[in-house]
Amino acid sequence: MKQLTIDSSIGSSQILVGEAIENIHNYLPKNKKIAIISDDTVISLYGNRFPKSDVLISVPQGEAHKTLQSVEQIYEQLLAAECDRSAFVLAIGGGIICDIAGFVAATFMRGMEFGFVSTTLLSQVDASVGGKNGVNFKGFKNFIGTFCLPKFVICELSMLKTLTQSELLSGMAEVIKHGAIADPDLFTYIENNTQKVLRYDEDALERFVSDSVIIKSHIVNLDARESGTRRLLNFGHTFGHAIEKITKMPHGHAISVGMVLAARLSVRHGKLPQADVDRLIALLNLLGLPTKVEVNAGELFAAMKGDKKREGGSVHFVLLSEIGKAYVEKISFTKIEDYIHDLC
Repeated sequence: MKQLTIDSSIGSSQILVGEAIENIHNYLPKNKKIAIISDDTVISLYGNRFPKSDVLISVPQGEAHKTLQSVEQIYEQLLAAECDRSAFVLAIGGGIICDIAGFVAATFMRGMEFGFVSTTLLSQVDASVGGKNGVNFKGFKNFIGTFCLPKFVICELSMLKTLTQSELLSGMAEVIKHGAIADPDLFTYIENNTQKVLRYDEDALERFVSDSVIIKSHIVNLDARESGTRRLLNFGHTFGHAIEKITKMPHGHAISVGMVLAARLSVRHGKLPQADVDRLIALLNLLGLPTKVEVNAGELFAAMKGDKKREGGSVHFVLLSEIGKAYVEKISFTKIEDYIHDLC
């Protein structure tokens, strides 16, 4: 097992890569009510391994249920179980469950302690790590949320073997993102081991999770509230979230296309060699991740204008100067609109 620590301005969190859910009793508080939040699929796969709890709350699967309405229903069940702010919330599931449960814990009675057992690659390398919790609003991704760290995140690697290939690759898009912005060695390792990815090789998966957590925890330690350095983690996400909203593609697949668009914008700004864009596209293609999508330019632009990273008439865009090195540039929506129309 590898243990990493986030120690930031919003608190501390233990990330336990390779720990098993059977050992969760070592991390749960004693003599407190435990409320587990999960979904039907995870409960059917792993419910017999869950720790004892005072209430088990199941949330329907999918982005369509990542809403304030779902949060309200969870509040009602917590009240019915007579949970108060001393209770502990344990989320067992993927990114959607972690986002919802973290938001519930941060807001119910002004805050409860919580922890995650992360069951998907996407959540292990991204959603469960870093303290950003939230729900969607009017179709906009994570529009309402909090900054609040879980006490711990357990990443059991064996759970990843039950993922569909689409779910696995959705997580790999975020791993590639981490390599693209901060770790050229990780990027090269993925290029040289694409077949291990598709075979669910546990050694490769352990490296993907560990390296991603190291990168993300370092950035969060520097900038927990996304006022500077943490913006780098949004590479591909401004385009990607808009594409996800319009097409309903899985998150990682939309981010894959978003990274290609952001890389091409980096070339347009004279910062990134075209060869690095070609290299990124080649890797995404090897894994079967999408690199383009048919969308209406006006619709894409309208969706991007609703991005929560917007500041007035501009947005903080993450661009690349080379594979493994990213920077943030504030770009006006006028320039972005021209770029989108050129692309589409």
